[in-house]
Amino acid sequence: MKVDNVNLFISAVRRSQYPNDNLPEFIMLGRSNVGKSSFMNTLVNRKNLARISSKPGKTSTINFFNVENNFYLVDVPGYGYADTSKEEIRKFGLMVEEYLEKRKELKRVFLLIDFRHKPTNDDKIMYDFLKYYQIPVTVVATKVDKVSSREKDKNIKEIKDTLDIVVGDNLVLFSSVTKIGREEVLKIIEDIITK
Repeated sequence: MKVDNVNLFISAVRRSQYPNDNLPEFIMLGRSNVGKSSFMNTLVNRKNLARISSKPGKTSTINFFNVENNFYLVDVPGYGYADTSKEEIRKFGLMVEEYLEKRKELKRVFLLIDFRHKPTNDDKIMYDFLKYYQIPVTVVATKVDKVSSREKDKNIKEIKDTLDIVVGDNLVLFSSVTKIGREEVLKIIEDIITK
């Protein structure tokens, strides 16, 4: 898939602001600092379409990025960041939960997990939540370039075992540095939007 045109369509804080053009949507979920901005920038071949912050937890809206007028990449607040107030966490949580439960344009979730570490309890809760609502998931293991070759098999097994990945969901190894996994993710999107 060739990506030339991509732009931030809207930063929404309520459902009435979501796009109403019925294009397929792909949401990126993950802990703060897991590399969501880098993941998106790598996918669309941009340096700073999604801002990479030195301070995690900065996203506070649901951001819809229009890609080639074919689909939206949807970026939401990361979970699990300690410096965010309880009230903000609750507010973001409800906003994202409502989107996940009710958005018929949502075609797949990209759940980002830091490949260097075992999935956290928050990661497990999120995956279980998505399975409860029968939402298709691709688990994206980020920062793969930071893990040695001999550790890779162990880390893959740890992710699969901890999350108990179901049949039909897949795991993609990804690096914004080496671009490994980029074509695989774009192929997943392309297969869905051309069905």
